[in-house]
Amino acid sequence: MDEREIFVAVQKNGDGDLTAFRTNAGRDLNYEQAMTAIHDGQIAGVNIFKGRNGKSYIRGDADGDPSNNLDQLPLF
Repeated sequence: MDEREIFVAVQKNGDGDLTAFRTNAGRDLNYEQAMTAIHDGQIAGVNIFKGRNGKSYIRGDADGDPSNNLDQLPLF
């Protein structure tokens, strides 16, 4: 059984960009903290990818279900 946390809610800035994440364990992580947690294998269902601009971004794993897309999570 996967013991890793998952993201259950997000915060966005005025442009709609994700800025923070809440996990099912109740942890609130800013973007950098979330990147570190994902890199360290603490968060399930997401990955880090490098954009065309060379910056790294967080995205949900592609599973064909748009309802669990990070943009669709409730705000906190």
